[in-house]
Amino acid sequence: MDVLLGSPCVEPFFSMIGRESVKSILTEALQSERKELLNGRSDHASCESVLARAKPLLERRGAKSLIPVVNATGVVVHTNLGRSCLAEEAAEAVLAVARRYNTLEFNLEEGKRGRRTDHVEWLLRRVTGAEAGLVVNNNAGAVLLSLAALCQGKEVIVSRGELVEIGGSFRIPDIMAFSGVRLVEVGATNRTHLRDYANAVTENTAALLKVHPSNFRMEGFVSSTPREELASLAKDRGLFFIEDLGSGMLIDYSRCGLLGEPTVRDCIEQGVHLVTFSGDKMLGGPQIGGVAGKKQLVDALRSYPLHRALRVDKMTLAAFEATLRLYLRGEEKRIPTVSMLFAESHSLQLRAEALLNTLRSSFPNGQFTLTEVDDAVGGGAFPAEKLPGWGVSVSMEDWGSAGRVQRLLRGAQPPVVAGARENETILHVRTLLPGDEERILEAFRFAETRALRGNE
Repeated sequence: MDVLLGSPCVEPFFSMIGRESVKSILTEALQSERKELLNGRSDHASCESVLARAKPLLERRGAKSLIPVVNATGVVVHTNLGRSCLAEEAAEAVLAVARRYNTLEFNLEEGKRGRRTDHVEWLLRRVTGAEAGLVVNNNAGAVLLSLAALCQGKEVIVSRGELVEIGGSFRIPDIMAFSGVRLVEVGATNRTHLRDYANAVTENTAALLKVHPSNFRMEGFVSSTPREELASLAKDRGLFFIEDLGSGMLIDYSRCGLLGEPTVRDCIEQGVHLVTFSGDKMLGGPQIGGVAGKKQLVDALRSYPLHRALRVDKMTLAAFEATLRLYLRGEEKRIPTVSMLFAESHSLQLRAEALLNTLRSSFPNGQFTLTEVDDAVGGGAFPAEKLPGWGVSVSMEDWGSAGRVQRLLRGAQPPVVAGARENETILHVRTLLPGDEERILEAFRFAETRALRGNE
């Protein structure tokens, strides 16, 4: 072990992960070598073979894992790539409160303890038109809190067509069971009528729950009950009407061809008592779960013990406050997600042409073609809608297949995650942030060096 720890190739990792962590990884490699000798899978072991085994893991543990990438997939709200990117104002707000003491739970006017969600509750009321607002860690938490605080031990009626599962195995029936409510399914998978809800109401019913289908759409012989009718039924029977809206739309996106989805304000105006939604999807903010609705109900959620377990931290609140203020000022297009969704075809084409010319002049051995593409909203919103866009098709014969080109770009510095179409690598420009064209150029240079060396 002393010889291994004294190796020049090991020394740089001491400052990255500490001497004890390096020693632990070397010990694992040493034990693996011993095991292969004892099992007859190897007839030789040395310090060099141990180091060769340990080095990939040392490099992996010594490098940062959560790092920025260039999103060239054309998927705007890309769940695997961190969903929405924050506006500059939101990022600056996060940095400001992260570095210094702040007013997280302190009222400067009164000089005493304040309430952390006060920073965003007034803003939520203004942008949604609701009587009150509240935030928790994510939309799943918002749904869980709403059901547990208002309906525990009671029945909640849901259409069979809305008993959905979304990413990460989040299932509405499971969330309902965990919150302590009894699920009552009504209607058929493809059609649910008002009478289905009405016939299912009993003396133990607490609420009607409407759920955004997210990630899928049913077409053909389908129908669902309008919100206004459900609101009227809830009022007549003395029930809560709760909606899990999911995507968190605060503005109308019909101008960019995205039709048929309500905003949070629409839901409130159509009689929903409590709306829950995500902050990092169509809204374009940080991961957060918003709740907007009747003050009496929001107050009940705020005082429920589970609320503390789901509360958000100072950096998330700072980002959300800054994002909501952009909406309040009518400057929502400063939010990257909103800007990308409203990007016009002509501007995307010009940007793709500029990227094409840059790559052609820098890599004459490659083949680059301007191409029309289908982009996507992502994050479960508008799953059946395609956003017409532009991109650059890439073929690098010296590098190998399209799959290898994509791997090389992902392993570059900085990493570039590209789109794919048949045997093509596609760089979609809709999801490129300012400066990403230069980052793509750097990544191609890095990848070319590795390709010529035979590395990936």
